[in-house]
Order: sequence, then C-alpha cells, then structure tokens
Amino acid sequence: MFRTFITRNKIVLLYGGAMAVLLFVLKWLELRFVIIDHSFEIYVGAIAVFFTGLGIWLALKLARPKVNTVIVEQKVYVNNTAHFQPNEAEIGRIGLSKRELEVLQLMSEGCSNQEIASRLFVSLNTVKTHSSKIFEKLEAKRRTQAVEKAKRLNIIA
Repeated sequence: MFRTFITRNKIVLLYGGAMAVLLFVLKWLELRFVIIDHSFEIYVGAIAVFFTGLGIWLALKLARPKVNTVIVEQKVYVNNTAHFQPNEAEIGRIGLSKRELEVLQLMSEGCSNQEIASRLFVSLNTVKTHSSKIFEKLEAKRRTQAVEKAKRLNIIA
C-alpha cells in the first residue's frame, strides 16, 4: 500500500522534496545575509539591549531608600536626692506652681494619672489639666520629655 502510494505520486514527492531543499537553502542564505550584511545593526542592537537592562538595574538599585542607623546617646543626670536643692530661679522663670511641681515629681516616679490623683486627693481631670500645663510650660509633648527636661534643669530630683 505504501509502495503503491509512492509509485503513483513519485513526481509530486520529487517536486515536494526539491522544493523543501530549495526553501532550506534560501532560508540559510537569508540568515547568512542578515548576519553578515547587517552585523553592525545586530551588534548595536545587542549593546542597546545590554545597556537598557543595565539602566533598569541601576535605577532600581539607586531608587531604594537608604536606611541610616542613628545612634542617639542620652545624658543621664544623676542627682543625689538627699542633698537635692531645686533650682528656684528656673521654677520661677518657667512659672510652675507648687501643685504642678508635685504632679511633675509623681510623673518622674512613674505614677499614672489615676495614681497621681489618688495621692494628691484631686480628681483625674485636675491631674490631666496640670499635666497639660506642665507640658506647655516645659515645651514637651510627652511625659518622658517633660521629666527629662525638668531633671536637666534641676527642677525635680
């Protein structure tokens, strides 16, 4: 059956094989033409692709935010509480009242607003009012800033 197919279509198969070989030779010549005659363009294109990739890599590398580690050293003020004398001039300059000084001292001991209120026999709102006034007078935003500045100015022990 296969033999009969070959004998019947012998001319068609010969023409088809010849055409396939001819197409192969033409494609090979075309490729050779492209590579040899257009080698400059191919090299320029390869270099352009390389530098485009390099540019993208550099842009991604340089665009990342750099993380800087900052080491902050804080001075520790050690006061001898047995011989502590508050700086009356600073207290007068800042304008702290006696009650605000008491609240500030209890803040430095680590007491919460509720604990300060119960120790001073005042309401919680009064302690909050005194705290906000202390922050305003000492130009602080948090308790820790206020206490640190008061210790630095020798207002509290």
